[in-house]
Amino acid sequence: MDAATVAQGDQAIEVLWQIANILNTGLDKETLRILVGLCEAGVNPEALATVVKELRREAAALKGAAEPASTQQRSGAGGR
Repeated sequence: MDAATVAQGDQAIEVLWQIANILNTGLDKETLRILVGLCEAGVNPEALATVVKELRREAAALKGAAEPASTQQRSGAGGR
Protein backbone atom coordinates (compact mmCIF):
# COMPACT_ATOMS: atom_id res chain seq x y z
CA MET A 1 0.00 0.00 0.00
CA ASP A 2 1.23 3.47 -0.74
CA ALA A 3 1.16 6.36 1.73
CA ALA A 4 -1.84 8.02 0.04
CA THR A 5 -3.95 4.88 0.36
CA VAL A 6 -3.03 4.49 4.03
CA ALA A 7 -3.85 8.17 4.67
CA GLN A 8 -7.24 7.77 2.99
CA GLY A 9 -7.98 4.69 5.08
CA ASP A 10 -7.02 6.51 8.28
CA GLN A 11 -9.20 9.45 7.30
CA ALA A 12 -12.13 7.14 6.57
CA ILE A 13 -11.75 5.45 9.97
CA GLU A 14 -11.60 8.86 11.65
CA VAL A 15 -14.87 9.91 9.99
CA LEU A 16 -16.52 6.59 10.84
CA TRP A 17 -15.31 6.89 14.45
CA GLN A 18 -16.81 10.39 14.71
CA ILE A 19 -20.11 9.04 13.39
CA ALA A 20 -19.91 6.12 15.85
CA ASN A 21 -19.39 8.60 18.69
CA ILE A 22 -22.35 10.73 17.59
CA LEU A 23 -24.45 7.55 17.54
CA ASN A 24 -23.06 6.60 20.97
CA THR A 25 -21.98 3.12 19.85
CA GLY A 26 -19.23 2.78 22.44
CA LEU A 27 -16.79 1.52 19.81
CA ASP A 28 -13.15 2.58 20.01
CA LYS A 29 -11.10 3.22 16.86
CA GLU A 30 -9.32 -0.13 16.92
CA THR A 31 -12.57 -2.08 17.29
CA LEU A 32 -14.15 0.01 14.54
CA ARG A 33 -11.12 -0.65 12.31
CA ILE A 34 -11.49 -4.41 12.89
CA LEU A 35 -15.22 -4.34 12.17
CA VAL A 36 -14.73 -2.35 8.97
CA GLY A 37 -12.02 -4.78 7.89
CA LEU A 38 -14.37 -7.71 8.46
CA CYS A 39 -17.08 -6.00 6.39
CA GLU A 40 -14.56 -5.34 3.62
CA ALA A 41 -13.62 -9.03 3.75
CA GLY A 42 -17.23 -9.97 3.03
CA VAL A 43 -18.72 -10.53 6.49
CA ASN A 44 -22.41 -9.66 6.58
CA PRO A 45 -22.69 -6.33 8.49
CA GLU A 46 -26.03 -7.26 10.07
CA ALA A 47 -24.64 -10.56 11.33
CA LEU A 48 -21.57 -8.76 12.62
CA ALA A 49 -23.75 -6.24 14.49
CA THR A 50 -25.70 -9.13 16.03
CA VAL A 51 -22.46 -10.74 17.21
CA VAL A 52 -21.23 -7.47 18.74
CA LYS A 53 -24.53 -7.00 20.58
CA GLU A 54 -24.43 -10.58 21.87
CA LEU A 55 -20.83 -10.23 23.04
CA ARG A 56 -21.75 -7.04 24.91
CA ARG A 57 -24.74 -8.78 26.48
CA GLU A 58 -22.57 -11.70 27.58
CA ALA A 59 -19.88 -9.37 28.95
CA ALA A 60 -22.50 -7.47 30.96
CA ALA A 61 -23.91 -10.74 32.31
CA LEU A 62 -20.45 -11.93 33.35
CA LYS A 63 -19.70 -8.58 34.95
CA GLY A 64 -23.04 -8.68 36.78
CA ALA A 65 -22.35 -12.19 38.02
CA ALA A 66 -18.90 -11.20 39.25
CA GLU A 67 -20.06 -8.07 41.10
CA PRO A 68 -22.06 -9.79 43.87
CA ALA A 69 -19.10 -12.05 44.65
CA SER A 70 -16.69 -9.13 44.89
CA THR A 71 -19.22 -7.18 46.99
CA GLN A 72 -19.51 -10.11 49.40
CA GLN A 73 -15.73 -10.35 49.71
CA ARG A 74 -15.45 -6.64 50.50
CA SER A 75 -18.23 -6.74 53.10
CA GLY A 76 -16.71 -9.71 54.88
CA ALA A 77 -19.57 -12.03 53.91
CA GLY A 78 -19.08 -15.32 52.21
CA GLY A 79 -18.91 -17.83 55.02
CA ARG A 80 -15.88 -16.76 56.99
